[in-house]
Amino acid sequence: MLKKLKIGKGVKVAVVSILMLSLISFGSRKQEGEKCQDIIIKLTNQQNNFFIDENDIMRMMTKNGEEVLLGTHFKDIKLKEIEGRVKTQKFIKKAEIYKDLKGNLLVNAELRRPFARILEPGKANGYVALDGAILPTSTKYTSRAVILSGSYMKEMMQHDLTETEEGQKIYELLQFIYNDKFWSAQIAQIDISKDLYVTLYPQVTKQIVEFGKPEDVKQKFKKLKAFYKKVLPQKGWNTYSRINLEYKDQVIAE
Repeated sequence: MLKKLKIGKGVKVAVVSILMLSLISFGSRKQEGEKCQDIIIKLTNQQNNFFIDENDIMRMMTKNGEEVLLGTHFKDIKLKEIEGRVKTQKFIKKAEIYKDLKGNLLVNAELRRPFARILEPGKANGYVALDGAILPTSTKYTSRAVILSGSYMKEMMQHDLTETEEGQKIYELLQFIYNDKFWSAQIAQIDISKDLYVTLYPQVTKQIVEFGKPEDVKQKFKKLKAFYKKVLPQKGWNTYSRINLEYKDQVIAE
């Protein structure tokens, strides 16, 4: 009796396995036979960020309308290839494209947000994104951001800031200014020379701030804020035309 019972269990397991394989096979065939019903695009980080929209992504997905997706069988849609095309757009940080159970093609894309604008003499401008990526300009939208200028801009346009040691130093300087409510409102322009000498141009005061190399950033801004609070109110805000922060524990004003 025990032997028969064991055989019965084995048969049941085999039957269940066959049924599961059949269901999986049926499900796969059904998905292959399904057509794309709709394309749903969801963009994150889009608030006040109008460099790219759903229509732009649709054009990338369809190769400007050459590749028809709606009504096409999913077995004929190359999702990875389409996703790769979307990811080549620099304004897109992340992208994921997949099919849902209703037969829709879902697109989730995260946009990069520019926070500094590059002014390269004689060439098209660019932007620095919050993650350090260098972005092109857009004919659709211009972002209000701190302006970057100077002879280093040609080099800056070649690589994302996080890819080089020099770029990383500049990126940390920009991050500090952006994340500080006072300095993000105060600094209008940052000039960077080929040897990475930084000069700041404030919004309100007339002084040019000779920051020096993008090093000891926190300490230098601490000195500058102390100078603004203690010296300028007494001497007058327009008394000095130049402030130098290069040297440790010193602020030179002329």
